[in-house]
Amino acid sequence: MGIKTTSSKTAKKPVKKETTSFMTKLKLLIVKAVLWFVGISFFSVVFFKFVPVPFTPLMIIRAIENKAAGKAVYFSHDWESIDHISVNLQKAVISSEDGTFLTHNGFDFTAMQKAYKSNERGRRIKGGSTISQQTAKNVFLWQGRSYLRKALEAYFTVLIEVIWGKERIMEVYLNSIEMGDGIYGAQAATEHWYRKDASSLTPLQAAGIAAILPNPRKYKATSSSSYINNRKTKIMKVMRTVGKINY
Repeated sequence: MGIKTTSSKTAKKPVKKETTSFMTKLKLLIVKAVLWFVGISFFSVVFFKFVPVPFTPLMIIRAIENKAAGKAVYFSHDWESIDHISVNLQKAVISSEDGTFLTHNGFDFTAMQKAYKSNERGRRIKGGSTISQQTAKNVFLWQGRSYLRKALEAYFTVLIEVIWGKERIMEVYLNSIEMGDGIYGAQAATEHWYRKDASSLTPLQAAGIAAILPNPRKYKATSSSSYINNRKTKIMKVMRTVGKINY
């Protein structure tokens, strides 16, 4: 009996050690993964502070969607310095998408709270995301509403606010967002909708582009529906209150 008891205790010890060893390795692996992610994400944000963003995850997704649907894969994206993008368009997107862009630190908690309360009542409105949040999502992440993506969006939003600053955020935003079916960025959108250069947009034309941003594949900046025309009028009214933009 004594021999059996000793044998039983001896047999249990390796199992416990193996479990402890596995948990230690798992924790170490998680720590390494987090450190690698932080390092790569930080490097990417610093890199794109100086280098134009050539493409975004959404551009790839749209191309795959069109290919799968048997549609032509159309892609137009021309990077332009913010100095060559009309200030009218900058005012228009601020008026339309993020009225406190110049003063907030990446998040508009008042807008987020209003969006949350409205969604609770079953109404569909824009989600309360700032231009900074939209830029972080468009450049570094995928589309969707999962908690993981929102957490990563908040993380990248903080990074670009600290490292890029407002002017660079606006520049990347205006060069990367979807402004039509297969149309990305201010220059491509201006050429597509108005056959002119992004630097020469009038207030009305800028408002036209900003008005379709909630669904740029459905709405048109020219020959617009009454809904978009009403949005243009409202955006232009707000644009007059923006004043001079100082980044």
